[in-house]
Amino acid sequence: MSMSDPVADLLTRIRNGQRAGKDSVTTPGSRMRENVLGVLEREGYIRGFEKSNIRDGIDEIKIELKYYDGRPVIREINRVSRPGCRIYSKIRDLPKVYDGLGISILSTPRGVLSDAEAREANVGGEILCSVF
Repeated sequence: MSMSDPVADLLTRIRNGQRAGKDSVTTPGSRMRENVLGVLEREGYIRGFEKSNIRDGIDEIKIELKYYDGRPVIREINRVSRPGCRIYSKIRDLPKVYDGLGISILSTPRGVLSDAEAREANVGGEILCSVF
């Protein structure tokens, strides 16, 4: 089955898994999903993820969700740029999520980065999602 927005599907699986109190969720594998999950892991929003091969050409990613005092670490996770309406930002125009308490995840020429990493590398790009 083809999917028009795999990043939105990933975010929805994470959101639904945390609302249900799951320890982990699975999602189909792709390079973009791995890059977004890498940023979430580096920033401390998930425990980790593991890619596994189900059969030839079919990968699956198991995401370990993170909780603190029984509550999900990710309070809010939203898709910003959509396939029908892409949102790009220069580095100086990049908005701060909840005055810097949250992060934005960007697709830049240097790869998928958090907003802090993008500011440090001085690159802008497409704002994929915001996390708080």
